[in-house]
Amino acid sequence: MSWQRWVKPEVYPLMVPIVGVIGLVATQLIRNISTNPDVRVTKENRTAGILDNHNEGEKYAEHRLRKFVRGRTPQIMPSINDYFTRE
Repeated sequence: MSWQRWVKPEVYPLMVPIVGVIGLVATQLIRNISTNPDVRVTKENRTAGILDNHNEGEKYAEHRLRKFVRGRTPQIMPSINDYFTRE
């Protein structure tokens, strides 16, 4: 097979993070194109000019992940941090 000539087993560990990053980039691009109020794909929306759409912008900025993280402590592993900081 021709792909075995180009993709060697030593490359597999490098392909995992690269594919992950490509997935994250694709997700962000799709999110921006589909939900960002400043991006206008159709010609009718582009001809509208500058809009006062503060409610749309607020909805875009306050997404579910931001609402979930708000009010939590900024720690990656709080239980491990608590364990090692006990006196």
